Amino acid sequence: MPATIIPTFRCHDAPRMIDWLCAAFGFVRHAVYPDEAGGIAHAQLVLGDAMIMLGSQRDDAFGRLQTTAREAGRVTQSPYIVVAEVDALAARAVALGAETVIGPRDEDYGGRAWSCRDPEGNLWNFGSYDPWAKP
Repeated sequence: MPATIIPTFRCHDAPRMIDWLCAAFGFVRHAVYPDEAGGIAHAQLVLGDAMIMLGSQRDDAFGRLQTTAREAGRVTQSPYIVVAEVDALAARAVALGAETVIGPRDEDYGGRAWSCRDPEGNLWNFGSYDPWAKP
């Protein structure tokens, strides 16, 4: 069976972040399960064949293991997402509040890349370099 990696994270305002991630980066809601407190118990967003999972930050078993970027003061991991049009994605996301931290730029190993922070401080990396592509 092949492995599939799905990044997960918690958000202070998960309903707002779901809307923002869809508008800024082009994610599409695959499944969204609200919780009884007005937050999100669990959400799955897709972008092409890729998926992320997120939910509202709360004091539960998983929440005691993983916190938000804002609470941690920095991020310890970030996804790299292969996209065809880096500059167009960057322009759209910046117009919606993304903070560019690196690029857009051409990479020495090929492709174009851009790194940004979302409104909650999570780090995202997008690039046209596809490590799976055959040379």
